[in-house]
Amino acid sequence: MAAWGPAAAAPLLRGIRGLPLFYHVHRMFASQTEGELKVTQILKEKFPGATAIKVTDISGGCGAMYEIQIESEDFKEKRTVQQHQMVNQALKEEIKEMHGLRIFTSVPKH
Repeated sequence: MAAWGPAAAAPLLRGIRGLPLFYHVHRMFASQTEGELKVTQILKEKFPGATAIKVTDISGGCGAMYEIQIESEDFKEKRTVQQHQMVNQALKEEIKEMHGLRIFTSVPKH
């Protein structure tokens, strides 16, 4: 039987994209990153009536890709593509520095 050592444990301690497992656990419980806060603030300013805004860095924390979920009356009677264009327009400067963006929009249900 082979001895259990650091070399044998290394693959078990690696998470997604080779980042240490504790990194992913930490991100689950950590507050928002600087980039998430910045994007959230911009969206709050551009959509002041939004009832929900959630911004998540899905690039592992480097700020290259975000997932945005936003619920606002501003989207009422607009097609999904128009809603997404509104979000893209609000973030046009920040998008220049991103590699990707996932957008989920909705209208509040009353």
